[in-house]
Parts: sequence; C-alpha cells; structure tokens
Amino acid sequence: MTNTLHRYGDAESFRDDYIVFATPSSDRNDAGSVPKLKKFLEMALPFKPVNIGDPVHGGTLRPARNLHTISNWKRDMTPDFRAVIDGIDTPVSVVAIFDNQAAAEQFLKVAADADLGLSINMSASVEGARECCQFAGITRHSVGYSLGFEGSTEKLPDSQLLKLTTMCGHGMVSTSLAKKMIDWVKEGRRTPGQAVTYMARFCSCGVFNPARAQRILEEARNGRWNEQNQPPNDSAEAESHLTEIVQTSKS
Repeated sequence: MTNTLHRYGDAESFRDDYIVFATPSSDRNDAGSVPKLKKFLEMALPFKPVNIGDPVHGGTLRPARNLHTISNWKRDMTPDFRAVIDGIDTPVSVVAIFDNQAAAEQFLKVAADADLGLSINMSASVEGARECCQFAGITRHSVGYSLGFEGSTEKLPDSQLLKLTTMCGHGMVSTSLAKKMIDWVKEGRRTPGQAVTYMARFCSCGVFNPARAQRILEEARNGRWNEQNQPPNDSAEAESHLTEIVQTSKS
C-alpha cells in the first residue's frame, strides 16, 4: 500500500491525478538501485510530469531553512526536476505524478518495457488505473482500495479541504494552510498557481499534485464545486484512490 491510497475525492476528481511509483525491495534488490531509480525519473521527464520526488528529500518544490518568512512570498516558484534526480543518494521509493491519462499510459509502458527490476505501482481512479494497465499491456498484479472515512465524520474538515490536504501522504499540508490558500485565492490576494506552490513545499514525500490542486483552487475562486461544502458523512462519499501493483521485480 502506498501513502497515496487515501487521497480524497470521487472518481471524477482524479481525472488529472496519476501517480507512478518505483520501489526497491529492502535486502533483496536495493543494493545498486540508486542508478535505476534515477533512470526511472529520467524516463518520466519526456512525458512532462507535474511533480516528481522521493520521501527523503521531497518534490520539485522544497522548503528552505535559511529564508525569512516574508521571502516565501517572493521566492522562485520554478519546480526543480533536476535537483530531485541528482539528489537521490539512497535506495528509496521515487514517484512521478501526471495530470493526464495519455502521459501516464505512455510512461507506464516505457517503465514496464525497461524492466529495471523494481516494483512499479500506480495510484489513480479505478477505471483510470485499469485503462493505463491495459494500454501498457500489463496484467493487474493486485489492488489496494481505501474504504474512506468512518466514525464521527462530522469532525472532519469539509470535503474541499480534504481534497487538498490528503494529497500529501504524510499529512504535512495542514487544514489551516489549505483553508488560508482558498480564502486568499477567493480574495484575489494570491493566484491559484501561487497558492499551490506554498502548499507543495510542505509535502515531504513529493506526491503533491500541483495541477489538481490548482484546479481545485480555481473551482473555489469561481464558486464551482462538484459537491457540497460539507464533511463526508459516510464511506460511500469518500471514494478514494485505487492503488494497483502493476509490475513487480523480475530479478
């Protein structure tokens, strides 16, 4: 199971969210895997991922310790894909995130054909993941499915906030920050693109999808929501990500 399994939303909300992981197996094939992990991400670049990353160093937008608070509002917002690839120095899971199915399908096929000896899995909607596997000529290996939220769901943040905060698998994008970004976008104090970069820097694992987040913020600014601004009241409302293991190591 990956830490993207609990991304919140219905199937339609994942139309621009396709996540592909590569993971070495500890004490089995992790020795010498760093070049393979770098190659995996290099292969992703031609398909224009919206983010790449690893859980040790983060994604293409990262925090910094040597900046004043005010500097965050004026700093460079250009994603640094090369820094992610060059910075991989230990066997870890690496990830590439795409905002369209065509790119995800093509990359998945390239990754499968490369046969790097790593475990490859994809997180997407149920149908989206199935179609990507079919395009790549892969027989589904296994499936993990999130059943959503149970219990006192009235205490949860509203569904729009959950869509943003659950895009960090480690919960590092806080509800308060997401709410502030929505408010600032509505007030015209920040553009959706600017607000997305602030949230993405807090995601320590690099799985935050800035394209999906920007769409959600634009919908908030324009008053368009696909569901009511209420907490989920049962697991049926909280249809989350399917995680499919689509290729395992052959070595």
